Amino acid sequence: MITRRPPPDAMSAGVMVRTLASLLTRGEWIGTLCYIALSLGVALSGSVAALLLVPLVQPSLLGRGLFSMGGTDAQAIAFSVATVAFALMRWQSARLGAWLVGSLARTLRQRVHARLMGAPMASLANSPSAEIANVLTYNIEIIVPGYGALQQLLVAALTSVVTLAFAIWISPWLVLAVPVLVVAGVLVSRSFGREQSLVSRRYVRDLTDLFWHSEDFPRRLRHVRSFERESAEEASHHAVSCRLAQGYGRQLELIASSRLVLELMAALGVGAVFMLAHRWQGIDQGSLVAVCLLLVRLLPSLLLTRQSFQQWRSAVPAFELWQKYMQLGTTETAAPPLQVRGEVEVIYIDRVRVTPPAAGLTLLDIELKPGELTLISGRSGIGKTSLVDVLAGMAEPEVFLAHDRFGPIGLDDYRAHVRRGAYVGQQVRPWQRTVRECLLWAAPGATEQDLGNALRDVGLQMRLDASTDGWDTALDNASSRFSGGELQRLMLAQVILRKPRLAILDEATSALDTPSELSVLKAVKQRLPDTIVLVVSHRAGVADIADQHISIEDSLVQRSATHFAAAGRL
Repeated sequence: MITRRPPPDAMSAGVMVRTLASLLTRGEWIGTLCYIALSLGVALSGSVAALLLVPLVQPSLLGRGLFSMGGTDAQAIAFSVATVAFALMRWQSARLGAWLVGSLARTLRQRVHARLMGAPMASLANSPSAEIANVLTYNIEIIVPGYGALQQLLVAALTSVVTLAFAIWISPWLVLAVPVLVVAGVLVSRSFGREQSLVSRRYVRDLTDLFWHSEDFPRRLRHVRSFERESAEEASHHAVSCRLAQGYGRQLELIASSRLVLELMAALGVGAVFMLAHRWQGIDQGSLVAVCLLLVRLLPSLLLTRQSFQQWRSAVPAFELWQKYMQLGTTETAAPPLQVRGEVEVIYIDRVRVTPPAAGLTLLDIELKPGELTLISGRSGIGKTSLVDVLAGMAEPEVFLAHDRFGPIGLDDYRAHVRRGAYVGQQVRPWQRTVRECLLWAAPGATEQDLGNALRDVGLQMRLDASTDGWDTALDNASSRFSGGELQRLMLAQVILRKPRLAILDEATSALDTPSELSVLKAVKQRLPDTIVLVVSHRAGVADIADQHISIEDSLVQRSATHFAAAGRL
């Protein structure tokens, strides 16, 4: 038996609805129920106001039943009350809907950011930074209108049900037209759907490409100019911009086309219904006018329904990108603090094997001692980053055997030892606005004296003394922009204030000249007597101040330090 699978868009839309529903808090569910109630009230009051308008427009149509409500004054008062109720409830429902949309946007951003913060480093290895930036920023701005469209679909559905109910109550024979209207609505809602889905997916991909072109623009500009490739970069950016413009324009065209189809069908359908009703015996002119007002009032809701379907389809690809990162695994729960059997001073790593590189990297007999500096050197791509990720407790090695002076320790115990850490890489730059904010981010409880000492240790105090803003100097202003070396000094000041158990400096002094690098590393080592300091560097001069040197060359690991009399074996 062959079963037909539902279209991918339908599956994604269903998953999207369920996921969005699962994100709502209790308060948001209550707000959603209130929104539904208000929308129902809007539909009822709007329909009543339309019906009460009939005898005001043409008193001769005032007859019995619904329209016999006293004189013109009473009719006018009733119409005004119904219209005011309609306006107030619509205003309140719009406010409540806006709150629900804003709350969802906050939740989506918080959830995906929290998932990324807890994701294993290995799971992000193949994720472009531009895509991550997109999913954290503008991508949410595409999903949220989809949720707003879902609200509008709910409003349109309630309005349609209430309006048709009133119309059928006035003229029961119109019930025969309901199936026709439903079929027409379904056909129109599905028109242009596949193309809309394709256009939306391309639009999300092109936005990611645009983020890629925009990343770290000042550095990219220097690179482009040095290669004299401005024209190529402009052409590439122009191509992305054109695709985005075409995609956005095509989405609007699809909305306009589907609206035209719906308007034509509505004009023909409503006209046919009135022609039949006029010829049907027993239907008076007052009922025809009332039904006409109701159905004409329903037309904007139908047009809004089609546009909402389009927005919903546009949101699905963006939601799929959000969900991709929400499905990332999380790092294992941090191990509880190690039950220390006395003061633990030194960690001995007997054997560790890491990948990448593809062939793997194995090290033996590494001694990590607080107050000492270990240099790790080797050519690029040999596996230094994989090694320091493991030593920082951020990645899983293939093999990990270690002990302290009390006996063997597992990986979780090792992570507990080094959990209070500090990792500074070559490409990491401060993202805070001022020097003070940058330092207090690393050490919220630091005093003014602590900040001053750290800045003097890394050689930045004189630079800031010369600034009119002092520690409140902005990091990104043209008049006070910090050089690459100064930014690295600032990051090292963060390390000093942090007072970590383990500090890993992965080419964190690459922008400094050799004398400055050695001076700053000496200051870090002196200021952190209880810290294990691991330095990744290509400069041979760092070995002169290192207590241990791990030199990685192809399949051979050589060490030269006071800890070891001879090189170990693999």
